[in-house]
Formats: sequence, C-alpha cells, structure tokens
Amino acid sequence: MITSSIPFYIPDAFNKNRINSVEVSVGKVKIGGENEIVIQSMTTTDTMDTISSVEQSIRMIEAGCELVRLTAPSIKEAENLKSIKQELNKRNYFTPLVADIHFTPNAAEIAAKYVEKVRINPGNFVDKKKFETLDYTESTYNEEIKRIEQKLIPLIEICKKNQTSIRIGTNHGSLSDRILSKYGDTPRGMVESAMEFIRICVKNSFYNIVVSMKASNTIVMVHAYRLLITQMQKEGQIFPLHLGVTEAGDGEDGRIKSAVGIGALLEDGIGDTIRVSLTEEPEFEIPVAKKIIEKTKLKNHLKIQSHLFKISYNPYEYFRRNTINIYNVGMNNVPVVFSDLSSVNNIKPASIFPFGHTYSIPNDKWNSSDLAVDYIYVGNNTVDFELPGTFSVVFNYEIWKKYYSNKKHTIPLLTQDEWRTNKPNFPHFLCVSLDNINELDLECNEFSIFLAETSFDNKTQIFRAFRTYLDQHSFSNPVVLKASYDTDEIEKLQLFSSIDFGASFIDGFGDGLFIKSTLAKKEINSLSFGILQATRTRISKTEYISCPSCGRTLFDLQETTAKIRKATSHLKGVKIGIMGCIVNGPGEMADADYGYVGTGKGKITLYKEKNVIKRNIEEDNALSELIELIKEHGDWIDPI
Repeated sequence: MITSSIPFYIPDAFNKNRINSVEVSVGKVKIGGENEIVIQSMTTTDTMDTISSVEQSIRMIEAGCELVRLTAPSIKEAENLKSIKQELNKRNYFTPLVADIHFTPNAAEIAAKYVEKVRINPGNFVDKKKFETLDYTESTYNEEIKRIEQKLIPLIEICKKNQTSIRIGTNHGSLSDRILSKYGDTPRGMVESAMEFIRICVKNSFYNIVVSMKASNTIVMVHAYRLLITQMQKEGQIFPLHLGVTEAGDGEDGRIKSAVGIGALLEDGIGDTIRVSLTEEPEFEIPVAKKIIEKTKLKNHLKIQSHLFKISYNPYEYFRRNTINIYNVGMNNVPVVFSDLSSVNNIKPASIFPFGHTYSIPNDKWNSSDLAVDYIYVGNNTVDFELPGTFSVVFNYEIWKKYYSNKKHTIPLLTQDEWRTNKPNFPHFLCVSLDNINELDLECNEFSIFLAETSFDNKTQIFRAFRTYLDQHSFSNPVVLKASYDTDEIEKLQLFSSIDFGASFIDGFGDGLFIKSTLAKKEINSLSFGILQATRTRISKTEYISCPSCGRTLFDLQETTAKIRKATSHLKGVKIGIMGCIVNGPGEMADADYGYVGTGKGKITLYKEKNVIKRNIEEDNALSELIELIKEHGDWIDPI
C-alpha cells in the first residue's frame, strides 16, 4: 500500500496491473475493459479522393491497423465518408472508420451517421481560438459550459441513434482561450478541457467515449494522462484512453519520442488504444505500434513488495531528484551518456569515433560533436594511447588500480564486494543489481556513483522502487541507469530502451544512462542522446515537431521535413514546428520556437512561437525565409 501526501494515479506503483476502464464499442472493435490494446492510424490522402483513400486504408489494414481515421474538415468530406465506407465494404474490408473533426460541429453530425467513431477536439469544436485572455466569474463560466452543452447535444443524440462512439481528443497546443485563461497552458488545463465534455456526455447518458491527452512534449503528455486517470477515478468512471505523442516527427527521433510517451503509460497499465504519429506513410506506423505493445507484454517480472516502498515525489510535475555532485555526474549536470567497448580487443583511437569524438592527425587534436559520449566503459581492457580530456574511461577496479590509478580522465567501476573491501575515497562507479530490490542493503560513501541495472522486464517499476529506496534511506548519490538488450533489430532496441528509461527520466530520476547492446555503436550512441532529448533532460540537437500528415496537408510533409532538417539540423536546442495545415498550426506546435505552416496550396506562413511573422510566402522561398527568420532572432549559427 502506498502512503504518500500526494495520491498516486494507480493503486500499485510497483507492480503493473492494467487499469480497468469502461468497455466501448467502435463497430465490431472493443476498446477498454479486458480487451487487447487496439492499434490505429490515419490516412494522409484527400478525403474527397475516394479511391486513393480506400487504397491507402487497405494498405493500413493489411499492415495491422484496427481503426482507420480520416479527416473531415468540412461537410463535403464528412459526406464522402459514406462513399469511402461503401467502397471498402465492396472490397470486403470492414474495419471501423473514424472521422477526425476540427472546428465544424455540422461535419461531425454528418460523419456520425456513416462511421463508427468521431473524434472531436474540445479546444476548437465549439470555441474559436484567438489567443485572448478572458476573465470569468463562476456564473459566466458556467454559462459557457451550458453553451458547449447545447452545441454538443445534437452530436450525442446522433451517436446514440447510430451507436457511434466519440473520442474526446484534447491537444496540448490547441486548448481554448477559455481554458487557457483559467488553467494556463498546463496538463491540468488539458484534463479540464476533456472533463467538461465528458461530464456533458455522462449527464446526457452517453458513455461510448474514448479520451486522449496528446502533446508533442512527452513530459506534458504523460502528466496529463496521469492527472486524467485520477480525475476520472474521482468522478466514478474511467473511460478508455487513446495514447499518442502528437507531432512526434520521423525516423529515429519519431520512434524514440513515441515510445517514451506511450510506453511510460502502457508500462503502468494505462492505455487501451494507441496511434504512433510519424511523418511517414501511415502503414509504416503499424509495425512500430506492434513492437511497443510487444514490449509491454513481456512477462519476466520481479514481484516487488510494495509495502516496503513509499513514493516520495510528485508524479504530476517535473522535478529532478536532488543529488550531490560527483565528478561531472549529478546535481546540476545534464545526464551523462555511457558507451561500451568492454568486448573490443586492442582499443585504438578509431574505436572512439562512433561515440562523437574524432581525432585529427594533421592537427593532433581531438574534436567532439554535440553527441559526444561522456564515459566509455572498457571493462578489463587496457588503453595504450593518450586519452583526451573530452571524456572519461571507466575500467573494472583491479585493472584501474594496477594501470590507471594515477591517470587523468579514468575512473574505476567496483562491485559491491570490492567496495566493502576497499571503501575508496575518490570518485568511482558502484555496481548495484536491482534484481534483489526487495532485500537491497546498499553501502556507499560520498564518492559513489551508482550504476544500477536489472535483468527483469518491469524496469519502470524496479527503477521507481530504487528511487524510493534511495529517498527513504537518505542517499543523495547520483544514479546512472543501465539496461542490456540482446535484440539484433535496431528499431526494437530503439523502442524497448526508450520505454525502459522513459518514465524514470520523465519523473526526474536518472543522472545518466547506459545502453548495452551488440548492435552498431554509433546507432546506440545516437539512441542514448535521443532518449534524453525526448524526455527533455538533455538537449543535444535540433528538435522537429512535425505532424504525421493527413488529408488536410497542403504540401509534401516528408519531403519538406527532410529539406528543413538538412538545412537546420546543426541548430542545437532549437525547436521547429512543421505543420501541414492551419489546424495543426500555431496551436499544435505548442512550444516550438519557429513554425512552418501550410496555409494554402503552395503557400507557407512562418511563426515565431505562436505569432505570425510572415504570411502566405511562396513555398519555393519558404525555407530561405525561415532561415532568415531564425537569423533575425539570434538563433542561427553557421554549420561547421
């Protein structure tokens, strides 16, 4: 039993149990309850192009998509959903369809007659966003709720009649001015935005509801879902949850960010249906979603004795665990990254190159990139060349003591037994096996940096228990979290490790990470920095908040994202939103520094944060105009 001044969002923080939500029917598909997690995606075709939409839907379905979503921005697209459905059925495809609605209640009411589910966004279904600050009394605010109810009731009645479900889909970047004025741009505001609509549905005896809390910021997204779970528990019914990180991007970054956010929740038993939003063809999202679900089904779990541990942090706000500083680890230092050369014989300078450090022979100089590793573990190997000061080498204790104890930029790794025998009074890493977390009896001193690892699959809960153990025993030593993987598939490694580390770093626990794998060292290094970037704990590269494309998109998102990435990928820490239409424009970009938004065929509008700077630029000139905008605001540096 958890005893904490802050109620936790799940009954047992240390042993995974699926949250028991209300079962909802979306046509023949059941979501929630004891049903398997449902995979869905969204078409990128023009919804008025019936055949293209049908053929893309079929590719998605054959890849394993169980719900197909299509955009219906206006009445004409909503009407054409009937033709799309008929053509799919004619070809013997009966997968339920979902209509994605923004701004147009009339389109939702029409779509609800033809498809099995309608997605509405509380931020723009009734309210029009003007980025105004509004003042309300309790009375005037309640009047606004009544106004929303009158707009929503016609859709509810149509959905009742046609057995259509509704997804109440809140997005961090498109909260209404009314919500922003009362709650701010916060996870709490996201929750209240959804709860207003949920309460109206329940009041009108409509329960066929799915809810989502999407954001491109994984910390905001995870906190919002946790708060939503607690609020629904208070109000008596937990509706199924649709999980997704909106505008996750493409390639490695998109996969890492999606796995961090979705995985942190699934590992806690939260979530009933998922969509991985990648700036790629929608059928490519499905295998990624399948692997995320595969990870959460692994059963090699350590049973944790929950009564031994007490949650000592707020799971709804980000605060990094307070530690002492040892060497360059802990306290105010960014989390460090480890790489592994322990299995490499005859280590040479070139062995270091995959880790962001390169050596120039003509200049006799080491150079470091933004993805330069902090520590390289070599185990029992020796290193016979002069070490640069840009990273440190970690040796097993006996090797270090014999050859390197007087060398700079070296540090030993000790087992528990070695530590008890030697009790070193200099900085060192100390191995901690968490496989015995229930009986853990840790000894250390003020020079110990914990290197913590478990062989069990429920790493989220085990790392969480270790954090509470440290707090309960007043250990303020920094912690490097380690996990080992034997997969030979890079995408699976990306997803599994992102899930394993994601919740810990989102909760402010972890002063470094160490991914051990036999796969390519350069890819593992990139993955390590990618996880820290996705959890907003160490920014080492440009961040792209790009939507996954849909029928509203006004330019080729994949091509444009690649073009912008090529020109700006050296701008460390800059966040660029790339949005295909105004629906995913200033709101959905949320906290991007710059925005590139389609506002018409061949027309681009550029934003600085949420402010329009240059409107309706010709697409051919838009990239150069974006670069000029970045320069004007002092964020541009010339590439090396």
